[in-house]
Amino acid sequence: MTNFVIISFLCLIILILDFVKIFIREPAPEKIPDIGKSMTIGGREVQEDQVGTMETKNGVMAALADGAGKEYGGRIAGRIAVDVCMDIFEDYNAFHNPQYYFRKAFRCANSEILKALGDENRGSASLGCVVFAAGYLYYAQVGNVKICVYREGNLIPVSTGHTVAVLAEQKFKEGTISREDALALLQNKRLYNYLGQDAFQDIEIFDAPIKIRRGDIVALMSDGVYDLIGVREIEAVLKQESDCQKMAYDIIELVNQHPGDEKDNASIILLGMGKGANTYEKAEFGI
Repeated sequence: MTNFVIISFLCLIILILDFVKIFIREPAPEKIPDIGKSMTIGGREVQEDQVGTMETKNGVMAALADGAGKEYGGRIAGRIAVDVCMDIFEDYNAFHNPQYYFRKAFRCANSEILKALGDENRGSASLGCVVFAAGYLYYAQVGNVKICVYREGNLIPVSTGHTVAVLAEQKFKEGTISREDALALLQNKRLYNYLGQDAFQDIEIFDAPIKIRRGDIVALMSDGVYDLIGVREIEAVLKQESDCQKMAYDIIELVNQHPGDEKDNASIILLGMGKGANTYEKAEFGI
């Protein structure tokens, strides 16, 4: 009798589980944000900027590299940096541990650039990389690629960069250099940390993921964009609320139309969390 009761009870559980499977479905994968990319060679002979994006059912990755070097060294370094980010992203579940993904990708990129170009300063690259999943943005960068979030009419930088000017400001806040020395260095845009050197230091990485709202736009830009045209001009384009590809093109057109012949390579990636994106809970930046 006891065995009969146990068997009946187990059969009932199996029937309930089958019923649940029929009427409860797994949640639909998160919708991929609108993506736009645009570049210009500027006044240079070689396009050393490189960009790349990759979409999966779980989220999206975007990487932008600003190469520098002799002949085609900068272009090669930039391409290696972006390709390594994409290759590791494809092989590794970056959403499980974004910090590990970023550190592995950046260190592998540095190693591959040195392997391809040697340590004679033939090629180097700044690199910005973001991963977006489940309503959160994760980022890392080295050099001077700028990562920003456009929200409610304002373009808000979330990365600081590795220029001498930024280092001087940090050292002044720590009290290790004088105010006069810091002021003298604030216009120095030379990089002290970048990919393609034996002395490569740690990356700038998110302290906490950024909660993204519907309508936000994530922007990755090389210095050929943000050093030439002002923040207000970029914001004016983003306020159009057009698709990201058109807005990326319009921003690069502002670079092309800007007077002067000393234009650098300029590149931008836009990830729009507007039309077609999920509605996310309102929250301040988690940084």
